[in-house]
Amino acid sequence: SNGTISVSVPMFYRVLGVANTPTTTSDGMALVPAGAFTMGDTLDGESDVSPTNVTVSAFYMDTNLVSYSQWQAVYAYATSHGYGFDYTGAGKPANQPVQMVDWYDVVKWSNARSKQVDLTPVYYTDAGLTQVYTNGHTTTVFANWSAQGYRLPTEAEWEKAARGGLSGQRFPWGNTISESQANYYGDTNDFSYDLGPNGNNSIGLLGGYPYTSPVGSFVPNGYGLYDMAGNVYQWCWDWLGTPYGQPTTINPTGPTTGSLRVCRGGDWDGLADGARCDLRSGGSLSSGTDYIGFRCVRGL
Repeated sequence: SNGTISVSVPMFYRVLGVANTPTTTSDGMALVPAGAFTMGDTLDGESDVSPTNVTVSAFYMDTNLVSYSQWQAVYAYATSHGYGFDYTGAGKPANQPVQMVDWYDVVKWSNARSKQVDLTPVYYTDAGLTQVYTNGHTTTVFANWSAQGYRLPTEAEWEKAARGGLSGQRFPWGNTISESQANYYGDTNDFSYDLGPNGNNSIGLLGGYPYTSPVGSFVPNGYGLYDMAGNVYQWCWDWLGTPYGQPTTINPTGPTTGSLRVCRGGDWDGLADGARCDLRSGGSLSSGTDYIGFRCVRGL
């Protein structure tokens, strides 16, 4: 491979010039366009999601959560090329999201995915960006933001992608949620915007615990991205902290230090409030659980 990734837009859309039509790539990614957007909202009174204008450059994001089969393919390459992981990863059938992977694992896996197709890795163990991160735990991971390889989204990138071009909505499609739109735990008694039904989503019950569902089971958002609400939480790059927009509101990368890394998007066992576009959560870097997975992005 020469590291070239092709991009395609269906001819129908090119001819008619339909606005906001998802652009997909040969490696299963969708274009999230550059621009400013409002991060956070005032819908539910969360103290750490005050609306802030943030600008991000255009990037590509996996249309789907990384599946267990995709994880296994890169994992096999990585472990045969000197990479080491805390967890082997787990999943239900191969087309369901990988889970039981910690933050260190997904960062190293992203580097291996880059190397496998001859793209420049993003993550390093030194400030000079000469030592590709492949093993162990390091207190400081250095990111080469100009590299074209695969990486985790920043928190700002994730939220812009999740909103799918909409502004000020609670979810990627609007202000209410139902189990026909996402895999989460319904609770219509406590959330007026949850249309239910109550309990675990029946789509997740197939195949047993954990109650994840096949990637891409629900309608995508305006950028062509699936499961940006529910199924499994998604690891992001940033340390969890406030306010947003650190160190700048243009392509913010989050605080320089912290104890938890941001997780976004909600999960199969979480309530509707966790699936909101603005909901901020954090995970321990070395914690692999059955409700956190991830997806990658890469620069243009």
